[in-house]
Order: sequence, then C-alpha cells, then structure tokens
Amino acid sequence: MGRSLKSPPSPVACRTPGGFAVSAPHSVGPVDPLERERAHLASSRAALRAMRADVEALDIKDVTANWVNAAVLERQIEDRITALADLAHTPLFFGRLDYLHAPGADRAEGAEGEQFYIGRRHVHDADGDPMVIDWRAPVSQPFYRASKKEPMDVRLRRRFGYTGGELTAYEDEDLTDAAGAGAGTASKLLQDEIERPRVGPMRDIVATIQPEQDEIVRAEIGGTVCVQGAPGTGKTAVGLHRVAYLLYAHRERLARTGTLVVGPNRSFLRYIEQVLPALGELNVGQATVDDLVGGRVDVRGTDSAEAARIKGDARMAEVLRRAVRAGVTMPVEPVVVVRGSRRWRVPAHEVEEIVRELLGRDIRYGAAREALPQRIAHAVLVRMEAAGEAPDDRVQDAVARNAAVKAAVKTLWPVVDPAKLVLRLLSDAAFLAEHAEGVLTKEEQAVLLWAKPGRSVKSAKWSAADAVLVDEAADLVTRTPSLGHVVLDEAQDLSPMQYRAVGRRCTTGSATVLGDIAQGTTPWATPGWAEALVHLGKPDAVVEELTQGFRVPREVIAYASRLLPSIAPGLAEATSVREAAGDFAVREVPAAELDAAVVAACGAALRREGSVGLIAADARVPGLAAALDGAGLAYLAPGEETSAEARLTLVPASLAKGLEYDYVVLDEPAAVVAGEPDERTGLRRLYVALTRAVSGLTVLHAEPLPAALGRGRSGS
Repeated sequence: MGRSLKSPPSPVACRTPGGFAVSAPHSVGPVDPLERERAHLASSRAALRAMRADVEALDIKDVTANWVNAAVLERQIEDRITALADLAHTPLFFGRLDYLHAPGADRAEGAEGEQFYIGRRHVHDADGDPMVIDWRAPVSQPFYRASKKEPMDVRLRRRFGYTGGELTAYEDEDLTDAAGAGAGTASKLLQDEIERPRVGPMRDIVATIQPEQDEIVRAEIGGTVCVQGAPGTGKTAVGLHRVAYLLYAHRERLARTGTLVVGPNRSFLRYIEQVLPALGELNVGQATVDDLVGGRVDVRGTDSAEAARIKGDARMAEVLRRAVRAGVTMPVEPVVVVRGSRRWRVPAHEVEEIVRELLGRDIRYGAAREALPQRIAHAVLVRMEAAGEAPDDRVQDAVARNAAVKAAVKTLWPVVDPAKLVLRLLSDAAFLAEHAEGVLTKEEQAVLLWAKPGRSVKSAKWSAADAVLVDEAADLVTRTPSLGHVVLDEAQDLSPMQYRAVGRRCTTGSATVLGDIAQGTTPWATPGWAEALVHLGKPDAVVEELTQGFRVPREVIAYASRLLPSIAPGLAEATSVREAAGDFAVREVPAAELDAAVVAACGAALRREGSVGLIAADARVPGLAAALDGAGLAYLAPGEETSAEARLTLVPASLAKGLEYDYVVLDEPAAVVAGEPDERTGLRRLYVALTRAVSGLTVLHAEPLPAALGRGRSGS
C-alpha cells in the first residue's frame, strides 16, 4: 500500500530526552531528508492535481439513462472536484509512519516494512499507488495511538512543520527505543501546532488529535457517544472529526440517511463551517435547534424564563399527547356502506373496538387515522365473504374510500393541525386544564397561558419554546424522518423538550453529544448527562470525559476553575498541556475610566499576533461599540471571519460560547453575572467568557469581582 522509501537519518539530528530528532530548514546536499520530503510533497500535489483533472475530464453523456440520473451524477462529480481542491496553505500531509513490517503481512524475521505519509485526504499516483494516506484509514491509526510502550509495529513516527503551505521542518520519534518509554517529552512541532495563533474560522485538528480524542473519533457508528469536555479540550473538533471518520467508514450508509451538525447559534455554525470541507466532506448539514423545529410557525415572541422553563419541561410531552388524542370520539351509530343493491352494516360496538384498539397501540395519530378506514373496510369485507362474495384488495380499497366510511373517520378521528392544537392549549385555560390535570400545577398552567391569545396561527406571537411544542405535536401526528448521524454541540443548554426534538431526528441513527455541564447558561440547562440522554432517546450512550485542555492557558483555566464549586459541584477540574502559561491579568479601574481602559487593552492585544475578542455583558456592548468607534478601532461581529486586516471581534457574552480568540479582553465580570436571570446561570456565563482565550486574558472591572472568584490577581 505505502511507498517503501528508506528514511535516512537526519544529518543534523538533535536527539532529545524524549527520543525526538528535530530538523530545521537547511541544505546539506542531494540526500537532505528535508529536501526529499519537500520533493514528495511536490509530487503529491502534482498527483492530486492530476486526480482532479481526471474527474474534470469525465464525459457522462453516454452513461446516464435520463436527465435525473445525469443531474445526480453531475452533482456528485462537482462535489468530487471540490473535494480534490489543493488548498495552498493547508499541508497535504502532516506525518509519516515507518512500519517495521508491511501491515497485514507475515511478520517473519527480515520482512521489510513500509512507509506511509498521513494527510487530510488520499492521494495516489498515475499507477494507483498511494502517495498520501487518509488520516481516517486503519493504517493511519498508529500515528495517533502508538507509543513506546505500545508501538503498534511502528518503527518511526515523523511529524512535519509548515509555514503556510511550505514544509519547513520535521521531527522524528523512534518508537523502538523502549528504554526511554517513561521519560518522553512533548513533541515541539505538535506543541507549536496546538499553540498556533487563531485567525479566521475554526480549523481541523487532524495533525494534533490525541489518543483519548482518537478513541472517540473512531468509535463505531452503532452507538451514541456523549463527550463531557472542559473548555479547550477539543470536544467540538472531536465531534466534527467523528463525522468525517464515520463518513469515511460508512459513506454509502450515511449518504442514504444523512448527517447533521446541530449548534447553539448561527455565529457558532459560521465559525465551524470550514472544518469538514477542509477534510473533503461537503454534504453535512448544519442547523440550530430553532432551525430544526422552524417552518411551522413564525417565531416573533419571547417567553419569561419561567414560561420557557415550563414549556421546555419533559412533562409537556404528556400534555401534548393527551391533547392530540382529545378529538377522538366513540361511535354512537353504525357505519352503513352501500355497494350496488347491497347495504353492509358495521355496528357501533364493533367500530368502537377498532377505535379503542388503535388508541391502545399508541402509534402515531396520523398513521392510526390512515389505518381506521382500512380497518372498517376489512370489517365490511368479512361480511361480504360470509354472504358468499369473494372481494379482493381492490374492493377493500374502494370501501375504504366510500363516503360513509370517510364521514365516520372524519367524526371519530378528526384531522389534527399541530400549530392550531398548541395555539388552543396556550390560549384556552379550560382546554389546557383538561389535558394538564395531574401533570402541571395550576400555577404552572397560569404561567403558560398567553396574556393576549393569538387569534390565528399566523397572527400569534410564537416563541422559540412554542415552536418546539409545535414540533412535538407534529411528531405525535406524523413520525419525523430520522438521519443516520447527528452531532449535537453545546448540548448542556438544551431543555428536555429540545433534546426530544433532536432525538427524534436520529431515532434510527446514532449521535455524538458534546458539551460541558459547567457551561450550561440557560435556566433549563441539564443537571447531568444521564437525564439528558434519556430525553434524547439514547439512554445507553457511552459518556466520555475530556479534562486535558489544549487551548486555554494553565493560569487562565485555573482562575476560571475557581467557579466550579458554585456552578458544577463534583465536576473534575480541567488541566492544560500548554507549555506557555499565557498572559493573564485582572485589573481594577475607576468606573469613569473603564471604557477607555478596555479600548486600550484591545489596542495592546492587537499589537500582537492573532485574533482578539472583546467579551462583555450584552447590555454593555452598545457603549463599548461607541468607545471603539471613537478610538478608531475597527471590529467585527461574532461569526464574521477574522483576517490579517480585521482581528478584533466585539462579542456579547450570550454569544461567546464555542468561540475562541488568541487574546481576550473581558469587560466587567459582575455585569456578565448580573445579565442573567439567576446567579448560577450568571456565574456559568462568566465561566464561558473566561475560557475563550488561547494565549492571553485581560480582565478589567470597576465593580467588585463576584465572590466565587475570590480576590483574583492584579497585573499590568
């Protein structure tokens, strides 16, 4: 499979205690390993261009039976061409594995090993021989998992360093050196890649996936995985790379059933939207929960925190189930079907048995309604057969369409419009009381009722929580189609009813659930994953915990972790593998000077490399925007792509979750806490804001810091 290239030792090898040999840019002649690797990179890029040219040259005129097939095939070819794009500033391969033996071959003494370049996508030469192996292939797995204790038949692991798209360095790790198995040091190239400044949207982590992350990424498609991840542990990246892996391993299956990434808001989705395309995966949908349940009603209203909490409570599912079935009635007269000169009579008690049997089966309301005329027609056919006739299926279908049968079904099992049903529940106190009896208290029912009921579905001021109720009602009537795999990110913030909305979109598929209980910033945030997974319909999901951070500097995560006893008691505190402690300062300034101090801190951060995020309580954003304008500092809104020319983003605290910046300036922590309905939610929002920094954090405040943070520290 691989290219059997013998790797000569580095002529400038600098052996470290961990067994690494590092080579920097230099030239020592034609056998220079770095030049050889650059040559392989150039050859691989040429091969990729040839692969793309081959696809572009395809002529499908004579291979499609009709225009529909032609359109489908043309779309597939376009996707393939896009997936084969050579991204100039993205390394085509980032590592190399030198095996002791050919994978899968007899490991007899003297058997020659093979060499594989590991990259973002598969590349082969004109003869079909692989020049770069996809990181998801089984033969690539040791790149992430092999160690000196468990070398997995790998002799040498090589990592490559790049500047832009140019290969500038490599680093070797000898995995046969068992003597140094316990005394390794971290890879410098790996550390540099992790700590590389963030400019632009989120990028893939294929070059830096850690063993514990790789286990989650490569988990089998049959089961659901829930990842509890502290800030900076890479849980979002793990979820996205898991999608890419599953599409590689089960492409045909997921092409039929579909995949979807569900994020907390549009800003977050824009931030992550380039990760999968960079890995060659173009057909993964993205949506928020509001997108999933939208379309049936126009969301124009808002709820109080208490109303939203009750509407999001799982008990609402039972209220809706009762309400959907409320219109079903029992017959009081027989169904009489006239065919030709004969009259066929199905007595009321027999029709009632059919109705009660369908109710007892607890199938979808719409499916039962479709079955009812066929069941009544079957009862008529039984009578026909008893009278000596020989009716077939066509006769049964005709009877089911008979006017008398259709009239009976309309009366016994009326059509239910989900939006109209929810409108009535929220507008009609008596109707709500009837179906919430024993489920919701009278006080809770009073909170649910609209002060000014809408006269119609179109005129009503629906809230986001109302739309979830309508979606639930719609699923009770007609089953929601299931996808093959769903990734649910920032899942800790969902209400039980929102979990149900996502869960019914993967009833026959699997899910990857990502979140951090400590970052739950809604009044209905889940108290624990066991409960959340039950609402999702995946109670048997495996829960994995990531506590090793790769993004947030040590001092920053330690400071933010002071809040954990108040916001998530018992949750393990995150650690950071970053060698750089990071720039960290907490400064108190007079209230009159706060805006100016924040602007100055942003200016100082912009003098350094990387992105800058100014995070503030939502209510403080307009004032800070004016201050930035006055100082001539241009800024972006969350979700807008940073560039070398525009690196400062003004972020309302409510939209900070999931985002990251090299340097963060955090304005007035007390205001962030005060901007939420309760202190616990406010402290969780502050925890999120504190942990968005990759390289440095400056906290500026005029009001006293929240008591949960303690005295903090000061700096300049």
